Amino acid sequence: MLKTIFEVHEKLKPQIEKKLLEFKMVWMDSDERILEELLFCLLTPQSKAEKAWQIIEDLEAEGKLLDCDEDELAERFRGVRFRVNKARYVKEALEKFVEKGKITLKSKLSKFSSQKEARKWLVDNVKGMGYKESSHFLRNIGKGEELSILDRHILRALLSVGLIDAIPKTITPDRYLVLEEKMRELSNRINIPLAHLDFVLWQIQTNRIFK
Repeated sequence: MLKTIFEVHEKLKPQIEKKLLEFKMVWMDSDERILEELLFCLLTPQSKAEKAWQIIEDLEAEGKLLDCDEDELAERFRGVRFRVNKARYVKEALEKFVEKGKITLKSKLSKFSSQKEARKWLVDNVKGMGYKESSHFLRNIGKGEELSILDRHILRALLSVGLIDAIPKTITPDRYLVLEEKMRELSNRINIPLAHLDFVLWQIQTNRIFK
């Protein structure tokens, strides 16, 4: 498995670096762009990322990203698992981060001195965002290179390389941090940056790269 990791990383390294640069550029973009990524990450759990992103893009194109009630959002989210709950999470996030038409998410995130602090704040303050979703969001806005996105594909890869004995059925916050540290140790041991390693393991398990 380690040989495969090295081979895939060597092949994908230019593509990964380009992707990470694109994420960094998102932070330099508009406040609405940052919010889009947050809403996208609220939709992704147990759903196809491509479908979730298409929904966000459609809402933005129609000028309705900030102006949908909960029932309309639930209808829009057809094809996404737990769409009713996610409609509520998205609506609550909009109410939290849009004040008198002004998006405040970026300014709130700017006050944190570390990526771990920003993630903990998101987990504590945004309903529907656990450690995985918060790590995903921060990575997608160029603020998560030090974090790992531990979805089921990454966990399968960790099992394959012997870092875990079994894939846990549920992951508590404390367990997430323990597993992330295992990823970090592997990253240091094989000298592949953590942000790269996520992409490599995802590619090995799914044969694709997306957001």
